Amino acid sequence: MGKDAARAEWDNPMQFVLACVSYAVGLGNVWRFPYLCQMHGGGGFLIPYMLMLVLLGVPLFYMELAIGQKMRLGSIGAWRAISPYLGGVGLASVVTSMYLCLYYNVINAWSFWYLFHSFQSVLPWAKCPVNSNKTGPVEECERATPTQYFFYRETLDISGSIEENGGIHMGQALCLLLAWIIVYLFIVKGVKSTGKVVYFTATFPYLVLIIYLIRGVTLHGAINGVKYMFTPKMEQLAKPTTWINAATQIFFSLGLGFGSLIAFASYNQYNNNFEKQAIVVSMVNSSTSIFASIVTFSIYGFKATFNYESCLERVRLLLLNTFDLAEDTISLENVNHWIAELNRTHPEQFASLGSRLETCDLEAELDTAVEGTGLAFIVYSEAIKNMPVSQLWSVLYFIMLLLLGMGSMLGNVIAVITPLSDLKIISHYMSTKTLNGLVCLFCLLLGLGFTTRSGNYWFTMFNDYGATFSLLFIVLIEVITVCYIYGIKRFEKDVEDMLGHRLNWYWKIMLAGVSPMLLITLFIFYIVNYIQGGTPTYQAWNKELGKSVVTEYPPYAQAFIGLLLASSVCCIPLTALYTYWKKRNLASGKRERTVSTVSA
Repeated sequence: MGKDAARAEWDNPMQFVLACVSYAVGLGNVWRFPYLCQMHGGGGFLIPYMLMLVLLGVPLFYMELAIGQKMRLGSIGAWRAISPYLGGVGLASVVTSMYLCLYYNVINAWSFWYLFHSFQSVLPWAKCPVNSNKTGPVEECERATPTQYFFYRETLDISGSIEENGGIHMGQALCLLLAWIIVYLFIVKGVKSTGKVVYFTATFPYLVLIIYLIRGVTLHGAINGVKYMFTPKMEQLAKPTTWINAATQIFFSLGLGFGSLIAFASYNQYNNNFEKQAIVVSMVNSSTSIFASIVTFSIYGFKATFNYESCLERVRLLLLNTFDLAEDTISLENVNHWIAELNRTHPEQFASLGSRLETCDLEAELDTAVEGTGLAFIVYSEAIKNMPVSQLWSVLYFIMLLLLGMGSMLGNVIAVITPLSDLKIISHYMSTKTLNGLVCLFCLLLGLGFTTRSGNYWFTMFNDYGATFSLLFIVLIEVITVCYIYGIKRFEKDVEDMLGHRLNWYWKIMLAGVSPMLLITLFIFYIVNYIQGGTPTYQAWNKELGKSVVTEYPPYAQAFIGLLLASSVCCIPLTALYTYWKKRNLASGKRERTVSTVSA
């Protein structure tokens, strides 16, 4: 396959590496990895995580970069060049990336909303607003917490279920518009403008993380969180879900199967050393996850210690008032001693306390695992409001979230735009700027659905079902194609042509054996899990209780989930059938022409 001289290229290899880092290091490193660490036994989770990186992550990352660089085309063109029947693999990647574009920028819109609200003398999620009668705080906020109230009521203005619709939240819609305008400006001139932007989006979050690490470890109680993270619970390694989650985290975190890596690599020079880059980016991505976890757990520790000591203080005051003791009799250190002592000496009076006496437990505080938006917008903002100069930390944190989110958005949008601009029919009729603008506008208009009152439930649906199943299937087809249809020998020759040396045994064993086996295992596990899970559920916000309640999706939402799961995967067999049908028609047309010529 020839080298396309007219194709735009990165100014230097560093731009390509930074684009990959900016894309791979995203919100998942900050909010999904710490949650998995917490759920699967702290430091023990690093064992399956690093193993899966070596067995699955690095080889597949290497394979996608090699294909992009060799074919110098986006995902649709690259797979079609390998075999005309495989255009559907690229199409499936484009559909999956499109789903991701629709909802991922909504998170950036939330970050903008929180960022704009951080410039206030008192952070709006620090205390409950006053009710309309000015007699006390809003009831819903009292039942929940100020941070939950700000997220669910002020930010989302969420409905009670997916079935209760409501109008668009104007503030959110404007934040989403701003997010899409910025994405458009970042990609307006294609790879030339993106190459400049990644210098900032790939490096600045690290500066914020370092500042946060210094702040985090100096917070009161931070050590409790860090100890919790690095104390391995080895029994968790016996559970298959620990290994499955480690594999899927590596998989999604590196951004395999979306077509972004193929698109990025297609702008490389033909002899660029992608082998070294694949290893560097994979390692940087995983190190960032661990680094971000130390920051997150130090903040966790601070929040848990703060809640634990507040609980002890409430118990201390309750005991002082109930038993008429002198102020300095009971301190936070000896509360538990006094509980036992008073229970022994005044059993009847002590029993009358009943449910007013809280049980304070630091370990239980640390055990409450939160992932995703709950961690990013509720747990973090709750910790921030208790820090000195909280506005500064809030602004820094949400700028970091924005840069992480925007960096990943560049990859998502380029995964859609590159294959489309490779199609002659599109490149013939419109310029890069017009195509980029139309894609951004289309995503913005559809994304407005997520800013309605029930929008967050649809957001959760896209997040849970839009990309998981299809990505596993796409990458499984990719690796089988490269090794067994295109052929590992031809692939080896291509690599030698680009790098000047042959594939070593590690890449061959992983790509031809280990990685496909692991992918098949993951794929089967997903299907079994989905079937065994019964009716899909979501967390609906109940304002009467002031907390989320597990609710089943209504039938039409379940049908939509089925459509989400099938729509991208279907592209693969349907495109193959269409190509077969077209070839057959062409062949029969030729035969008919031959027959008519002979008879004439």
